[in-house]
Amino acid sequence: MSAAERSGRLGIGIVGAGMVGPVLGAALAGAGHAIVGISAISESSRERADAMLPGAPILEIPVLVERSELVILAVPASELASLVAGLAATGAWQPGQLVMHTAAEYGTGVLGPATASGAIPLAIHPAISFTGTSMDLSQLSGAYFAVTAPGPVQPIGQALVVEMGGEPVIVAEADRAAYAEAIATATSFSAAIVDQATAMLSSIGIEAPGLMLAPLVKSSVDNALRRAPRPS
Repeated sequence: MSAAERSGRLGIGIVGAGMVGPVLGAALAGAGHAIVGISAISESSRERADAMLPGAPILEIPVLVERSELVILAVPASELASLVAGLAATGAWQPGQLVMHTAAEYGTGVLGPATASGAIPLAIHPAISFTGTSMDLSQLSGAYFAVTAPGPVQPIGQALVVEMGGEPVIVAEADRAAYAEAIATATSFSAAIVDQATAMLSSIGIEAPGLMLAPLVKSSVDNALRRAPRPS
């Protein structure tokens, strides 16, 4: 049975216990999928995995990939290509297996070695700023996710996003770099401006500059977003 024909729940393996992987795993577990396990090396990542996915086994990556129907690669973008290629070299990828990465800047091309082994590639990026805690689950509700996948399997990616509570938006392979730049610009610019403003207020004796600026920043951002182009 192909992945597109599956009607039951998926066994999900999560590679990476940083800010993103455990949260997406918890969201999919909440939709009824089974968590096969998660990879976690540092003490902090193990604690995060245990907090977000209590009882989920901590497994070595090759074992995790072997046992999972959907593998989520929630690793830094700089490590993604070598990880996929390394697993391909060991024969870890399986025909019909779903493999999904969460890096904003890449489409499915980076998953080429897995695809060559018969895996089904998905590039899904949630456009939120993660904390790595349960607070992120509420942020996922109504958040937009960039989905890049071959045409026949786009519905699978879209369905996974909906199950996590999000809104899928198809982004073409060639447009992922521009998408990532937009996300990085919004994130870094917002943080830099807030840091600068709070430091200025702190320098003149304001004890809680963050609290003081919060309503102003939120309303300013809301106004700017309302001015953004909308679908006709």
